Amino acid sequence: MRRDGDSEKPCVLLIDPIPSWIVDRAREEFDLIVLGHESERSPLFTENLDRIRGIAMPGFAKVDAAMMQLLPNLEIVACFGVGYDGADTTYAAANNIAVTNTPEVLTDCVADLGMALILATLRKVVVGDRYVRAGRWTKEGFMDLTDSPRGRRLGIVGLGRIGLELANRAEAFGMSIVYYNRTERDDVSYPYYENAVALAEACDVLALTCPGGEATRNLIGAEVLAALGPKGYLINIARGTVVDEAALVTAISEHIIAGAGLDVFADEPNVPEALFPFEQVVLQPHQASATIETRTAMGNLTIDNLRAQFAGQPLPNQVA
Repeated sequence: MRRDGDSEKPCVLLIDPIPSWIVDRAREEFDLIVLGHESERSPLFTENLDRIRGIAMPGFAKVDAAMMQLLPNLEIVACFGVGYDGADTTYAAANNIAVTNTPEVLTDCVADLGMALILATLRKVVVGDRYVRAGRWTKEGFMDLTDSPRGRRLGIVGLGRIGLELANRAEAFGMSIVYYNRTERDDVSYPYYENAVALAEACDVLALTCPGGEATRNLIGAEVLAALGPKGYLINIARGTVVDEAALVTAISEHIIAGAGLDVFADEPNVPEALFPFEQVVLQPHQASATIETRTAMGNLTIDNLRAQFAGQPLPNQVA
């Protein structure tokens, strides 16, 4: 079913959530079919399978081989975000389907929230807010003392763009930096550790800025959390799948670690309710890149990737 007035525009399947003003701009460029979730199968979608040339999606949406097989003329999967683990890149590569993402434009905001979570967990910012609102300051006096970041060692799992920017911010607060990568970098002087357990043993705060996907699934499990220890904090601004959430709940409830600041979860928006009672845990609804400025830049870059594909031009940010 071809819609009147849209015959000249490439047909693109857009999977929400993507900000409304980005969707409005995309409508100017493309004939859009919008799904609220990748599992949705609206009549508009099923009646236009052979017209869809591109997919625009949040990086955490699941666009697998089965979805791509439905679209015989699919050319590109454009991920709205730096992560693209939701796209089946193996199938895409085998079928000449490009996969793109939106790196760099979100680096600063994600690193900012990472530092904010470090401060919020160590300095008990959210606990203090609740303490005042509950009237406890007037009744009970001052809160217990908190931990300063200064003099503590930050261990970063995944020292890429975001990890490096987080390191810069942490150093400004007097923290020293150590890291674990798949391979050691030759352009930094930070001490390198060959695995996550060794890194956790060596640091006070363990921050995750690595990619998601099968290679890092449950990388942070019981052994790593035990190595981090009862004075250590976990910060996750990577992907929820990097952490074994059952092991994390145990580590928090049994005081195996001191606390955690979490922006991402394995089954968003479903957060383990077992974490809700713990004051030493700071929870965010996947907000790291969620500023107007950054999301606008991400949306523009997603559209640029799609436009380049349909114009036969080099893709600005091809990852597969």
